Amino acid sequence: MKTTLNEEANKLIMAFEGRLDTAASAQTEKDMKALYDCEGRDITLDCSALEYISSSGLRLFLGVLKNAKPKGSTVTVTGLNDDLKQVFDEIGFTQLFNIQ
Repeated sequence: MKTTLNEEANKLIMAFEGRLDTAASAQTEKDMKALYDCEGRDITLDCSALEYISSSGLRLFLGVLKNAKPKGSTVTVTGLNDDLKQVFDEIGFTQLFNIQ
């Protein structure tokens, strides 16, 4: 699992590559802590190279959203493949996140 964080135009963009499973979630959680300092900057979670996400990975996404909303930031999830989109639909994340 690889994450990459970029900042552009007052936006934080984190890209995910590989499988966000239970084994990878501890390191990914550390990587995602940088998103908690958003302070009004919008966040994009780029999943175009994400192959799989486990419940522990979904929990990390939800944590970012819960932190960002009170700070006036929006969280957008982009690049979901069909399988991931189905998971997000089934658990109601498409109602919580801005999906593009």
